[in-house]
Amino acid sequence: MTVQTTIRPLTPGDVHLLVQASLGNLNWREQRFTEQDVKSRSEFRHYTELDAARGDFGFVAESAGDGIGTAWAQFLPAADPGYGFFDDATPEVSLWVRQDWRGQGLGTRLLRRLQTAARARGIPRLSLSVGADNYAKRLYAAEGFMEVAGRERDGVMVWSSDTGWSAARMKLGQRRTQ
Repeated sequence: MTVQTTIRPLTPGDVHLLVQASLGNLNWREQRFTEQDVKSRSEFRHYTELDAARGDFGFVAESAGDGIGTAWAQFLPAADPGYGFFDDATPEVSLWVRQDWRGQGLGTRLLRRLQTAARARGIPRLSLSVGADNYAKRLYAAEGFMEVAGRERDGVMVWSSDTGWSAARMKLGQRRTQ
């Protein structure tokens, strides 16, 4: 039996899902942080604050009305950057799929939906941060994300809608943010 899943736009009312997703992303390897940490620590909390006015957007995957995955992009400012900050014009991506739904292509579907929406909005790049040993890194590379020269230790990767965009340009962009 195939279980039906749907993908819909993320809304400000999905804060509880962003908290769950952020906690899952932070604890991808082991339990290190709590829900209270996500809600109270600014370096985590900003991932739960979707702001459409600054251009943030995302999607939720659901099955039987339950949120089973989400992907979102946020224009976090240089004054309050995320771990995958590249520059002010590049939104940072977060992606999470509930553990019991992993390995079924849901992350790929969510990421591709985010990339399609970025193109439609005229957003030329997306950035993210992923640990070197995180299995999700293979997904990001397969979907066109490239490591940013000089930021490999931070796990920063950038996707560009311009297939001619090069690693050299990523390095140039990285210098502007320091």
